[in-house]
Order: sequence, then C-alpha cells, then structure tokens
Amino acid sequence: MTSGFQVVVPRRVIKQLARLPRTDQQRVRAAIDLLAIDPRPLKCVPLTGYTDVYRVRVGDYRILYSVDDGVRIVAVIRVGHRREVYTS
Repeated sequence: MTSGFQVVVPRRVIKQLARLPRTDQQRVRAAIDLLAIDPRPLKCVPLTGYTDVYRVRVGDYRILYSVDDGVRIVAVIRVGHRREVYTS
C-alpha cells in the first residue's frame, strides 16, 4: 500500500500564505501537511458546484483544495480568511 498523497502548493498559494500572520501561517501549514496523510479529514466539507473540491477550516482561515485519487495528488487551490477565500 502506498504511503499517502503528494501535496502540490502553487506559488500563488505560497504568496497567499505569506500574507497571513506568523502564528496562523504555522497552523495552516500544519493542516496542509496533514492533507498528505488524510486528504478527506472528518471536518472537511465538499464545496457545492465542484467535484472533488473541499475546504478545511483552520480558525478564521480556509484551505481550498482538490483531490485526485487516481494519481494520489492533493492540489491546494487557495488559502485565505473566511471572508475573502470564496471570492475570485
């Protein structure tokens, strides 16, 4: 059995993460790292209108990501405050 999923974090998401306060950055990074072990934790919520796109809550911040079970990849789409993360 394979050991887990590969987590892909694009450069634009790294920039979004860098704008967060330092303590929140650490909490969000830890949550992203845990997605490699379990891409669908108990508290993840599937986004309506999308297939295989989920969100995880980390305090006031949200991590939006997609899961591809075929190639075992978790792609982080967006990280941000709950007021701003859903707007494009």
